[in-house]
Amino acid sequence: MDINVLRGVIAAVSFATFIGIVLWAWSSRRKESFDEAAQLPFADDDRCGHA
Repeated sequence: MDINVLRGVIAAVSFATFIGIVLWAWSSRRKESFDEAAQLPFADDDRCGHA
């Protein structure tokens, strides 16, 4: 196996992983949990001890 073939395989696997992460992040099934997580900084709770 030539080093350039190995580099090509690694590039293809990396690209496929990137596309998989993008599809997972933009999935409509994940929208509700991402919206909930986006609102966490604005949640009204007193866990940090401030009045």
